[in-house]
Amino acid sequence: MRPPQPPLLVITDRRRARRPLPELLEELFEAGVRWVMIREKDLPEAELARLAGEVVRRARAWGAAVVVNGHAGVAAACGADGVHLPQGFAVAEARRLIGPDRWVGVSAHNLEEAQRAAAERADYITLSPIFTPVSKPGHGPPLGLEALQQVARAVPIPVIALGGITPVNARSCLEAGAAGVAVLGGLMEAPHPHAVVAAYLQACRLT
Repeated sequence: MRPPQPPLLVITDRRRARRPLPELLEELFEAGVRWVMIREKDLPEAELARLAGEVVRRARAWGAAVVVNGHAGVAAACGADGVHLPQGFAVAEARRLIGPDRWVGVSAHNLEEAQRAAAERADYITLSPIFTPVSKPGHGPPLGLEALQQVARAVPIPVIALGGITPVNARSCLEAGAAGVAVLGGLMEAPHPHAVVAAYLQACRLT
């Protein structure tokens, strides 16, 4: 099962969302978002499962894909399309839990981590931070577009650019070889999500 061709992956943070998360995501689906990562690391597993189930239910009506960050069991139980793993989690173990037909993505922060994820048969990686993230300004020096290009050329799986991605710089990430871009704060906090989604999608059109 191949990962969706984004070009836009929305990562959630309910604490920063301007509306209850399922309602906000419904609005984003309506605006054209077709891939969401539920990243709510502080939620107890039972609450995460309830939230993920509600998001999956809403996503299905729009043909959108949902992955759950860090919890393969929750992803499998709620019918999500896959799981996204932080560094240190085993791709093979996640695959065992969710089955062969769902995606396993991995967070990578350098070429070595990206190549290891590809060797372990991950379906895609996020590479971060490409630029200085607004939400995590101290999250290490930005990798930049040259590093993004190097990684995208070196691994045979889709690379999703993450960290400080805006409608202004999104196109440059795809031109450097990224399959798509991932956004958190820019959409969780947007007062007019439809307009912001449209700006990202327009920026990611290379033709």
